[in-house]
Amino acid sequence: MSNFKRLIKGSTLRYIDQTDSKSFDFAMASFAIDDALSISVGNTESPPTVRLWVHEKTVVLGIADAKLPNMREAVAWLQQQGYRTVVRNSGGLAVVLDSGVLNISLILPDNQRLGIHEGYEMMVDFIQEIFSDLTSEIKAFEVKGSYCPGEYDLSIGGKKFAGISQRRVKHGVAVQIYLCVEGDGIKRAELIEEFYKIGTLGEKGRFDYPTIQPKTMASLTQLLDNQLTIDDVKDRIKHALKQLNSSIQIDGWSEQEEMTYQKRLEQMVDRNEKALGDLS
Repeated sequence: MSNFKRLIKGSTLRYIDQTDSKSFDFAMASFAIDDALSISVGNTESPPTVRLWVHEKTVVLGIADAKLPNMREAVAWLQQQGYRTVVRNSGGLAVVLDSGVLNISLILPDNQRLGIHEGYEMMVDFIQEIFSDLTSEIKAFEVKGSYCPGEYDLSIGGKKFAGISQRRVKHGVAVQIYLCVEGDGIKRAELIEEFYKIGTLGEKGRFDYPTIQPKTMASLTQLLDNQLTIDDVKDRIKHALKQLNSSIQIDGWSEQEEMTYQKRLEQMVDRNEKALGDLS
């Protein structure tokens, strides 16, 4: 049995769909929501939660990106291209979000049985499961030349379409993935390539920033030659969850979650003001 099925099967699951980017388009709020849910799940005030979200034209930066030698000019350039910028509270480097990128958060209690690698492998298993009828070639390894490279990059034929991060808050774990479902992966990579060219000015800086090779990245529609949409993938996710015989709970915020969310949002705003100044 896969990690995902073993950890989730038989559980009551909470399902939160925030993919309507027209009514929900504030990435700082998105990370604050995951923190609030992680705390709620960790305290057993909420069942394990699957959350889906989409944002229009946003570049999510890592903490290291905010320390680029020429950071202000690089961030200003992104904003001139029509992209919002936000420094996230989980690990990694710059990634592109837009209407063709689906973000999934799997939020579980950290009951000391879920190791870091196990959390990543759970998400890998889940993605392989929901696309199993289309391909058996989804692999997890670092794709050199991609943006935000990591050990658990997901690729088909060596071209990356997804990256995974993990955020642990108190007794909860949020395993987060961005899936490039629609659109042009090369164009997204070219955006980040130029961001780093401006941001580094040819200097090494304090961190080893990636040298982007745009052809290492693609969307699922490009890789599978299948006109998948965000809605198609959402349907696949729902089907996979139902196959686990789990009870699906769909409800709003509790009063405590709202209070925690507001506190975490204030922390995100403060983090971004410190990192980006008047560009936040």
